[in-house]
Amino acid sequence: MKKIIEFKKLNPDAIIPDYAHAGDAGMDLYSVQDDIIEPLTWKLIPTGLACKLPEGTEGQVRSKSGIALKNGVFVLNTPGTVDENYRGEIGVILYNLNTKEPFVIKKGQKIAQYVINKIEYVKTVEVKELDTTSRGEGGFGSTGLGKNKK
Repeated sequence: MKKIIEFKKLNPDAIIPDYAHAGDAGMDLYSVQDDIIEPLTWKLIPTGLACKLPEGTEGQVRSKSGIALKNGVFVLNTPGTVDENYRGEIGVILYNLNTKEPFVIKKGQKIAQYVINKIEYVKTVEVKELDTTSRGEGGFGSTGLGKNKK
């Protein structure tokens, strides 16, 4: 049985998200206003929606691959998290990486994806030492750059 997400329209022009195709991971989020994002700047774009997520889940706001590829525009804090207890408007922070062209948004345009994920809640404890592993503290490129090492 599918879990239910309740959406509330905060703006009459808001579009309730849904999956475009069976098997899609994300639902489309839409802008409720016309807007322009100038080159190398970002803006919070409203969706006109609030939602009630199922217990133990989060909503992730992610970039649309087509917008990223064609326009150099992506969700700045990707993935943005919508907590299950948040009831305010879902907003999308879009960044225009294009250095020359503004990104024009039309009301009703798809601007991001909304992916629902299960959350694992944990208890935190402080310890004096952690166990050792073969990786240890290596990170940030510690495994090399592959065949094309420079």
